[in-house]
Amino acid sequence: MSFKKSPGTQDILPGSVEKWQFVEQKAREICSRYNFREIRTPIFESTELFQRGVGETTDIVEKEMYTFIDRGERSLTLRPEGTAGVVRSFVENKLFGEPDLTKLYYMGPMFRYERPQAGRYRQFHQFGIEAIGAADPALDAEVIALGYTFYTEVGLRGVGVEINSVGTPAVRGAFREKLLTYLEPKREILCKDCQSRIDRNPLRVLDCKVDQKHFTDAPSILDSLDEECQIHFDKVKQHLSDMEIPFEINHRLVRGLDYYTHTAFEFKAEGIGAIDTVGGGGRYNGLVADVGGPDQPGVGFGLGLERTVLLLEHQETAIPNLNELDVYLIALGEEADRQVTKLVYQLRKAGVKAERDYQGRKMKAQMKSADRLQARYTAILGDDELANGEITLKEMATGLQRKVSFSDLSHVIMESKLRS
Repeated sequence: MSFKKSPGTQDILPGSVEKWQFVEQKAREICSRYNFREIRTPIFESTELFQRGVGETTDIVEKEMYTFIDRGERSLTLRPEGTAGVVRSFVENKLFGEPDLTKLYYMGPMFRYERPQAGRYRQFHQFGIEAIGAADPALDAEVIALGYTFYTEVGLRGVGVEINSVGTPAVRGAFREKLLTYLEPKREILCKDCQSRIDRNPLRVLDCKVDQKHFTDAPSILDSLDEECQIHFDKVKQHLSDMEIPFEINHRLVRGLDYYTHTAFEFKAEGIGAIDTVGGGGRYNGLVADVGGPDQPGVGFGLGLERTVLLLEHQETAIPNLNELDVYLIALGEEADRQVTKLVYQLRKAGVKAERDYQGRKMKAQMKSADRLQARYTAILGDDELANGEITLKEMATGLQRKVSFSDLSHVIMESKLRS
């Protein structure tokens, strides 16, 4: 009997995983510069957490969650997004008791039952950040700047930022009436999802990818902002301009989650199918209180790693080889084989990336293996070298060879790495 992976999942194999390692490493590096610390939360949480946090009328909760009943008769859900779990942890572990702003980042798998397509899977991976404890619009701009920096530094071209203000619940309540007046005459020509959303959550209608052509003259929530919301939005725009981060205003951008207030934003990129959003986020000033914590404001984003890697491939972006081998050791003879086993161990202890043959292949085949592994050096040990306590070190790029003592081998290779 043979088995295949489940629909909407993927195997990330050697040769591809190095791109993921590069992207993940870059995310961690940038978060460190911005003073965000890593948090790791469970892959499954109480179903109610996502119903309350994400919103019961969202597509995620209504259609896409992987929910199950465990042996204790508890309803649990594989996390469909990262923010709700991070906020739950923030509250449960009383991180709000710290005097400073809480700045956290996460990376890991999420799960949504949706139609697989280019860069979109049922098990997918997100890199996200959450900053909790300040309402300053400069923090909104910092979060957007971190995401933009990430995309820029991994080497992607043509990534744009779209922003909007979705106001406060009071602002949205007033705007809802204007929007209903606009949408009601169009009800019959809209898709079934939109017809349902008109009654339950009309702002979500603007997020529909099917009916966008019908909303070209839709009222803008920006015209309904109160003074507080307008000042906040103006300051976010000013901070982004001061940092020279390019952005466009999209007054129909509402995001697919109910917890957003004030700033909402998305990162856009062409070249990966009909859906061009590669990540997004926003401010969520009421979410901490909604999940049982103190009323503390927050802002964050979630970026799709599958789509990031797909874009890197589409743009043929050069990725540094993080797994380049320092040296491949070749033993000629039984006694040399014993010494090579010892040398490989000592080299690895010293921080050198080393490999050797375990298949009893001839020297020519081992040299080909060293070349496939992109080894910087080969180190060849035969009877003559063994007798003298030295090994022949060959630089693969130039073909230059020299004899190096066993005791100096790791030093010579590490010194060469530092110079390159």
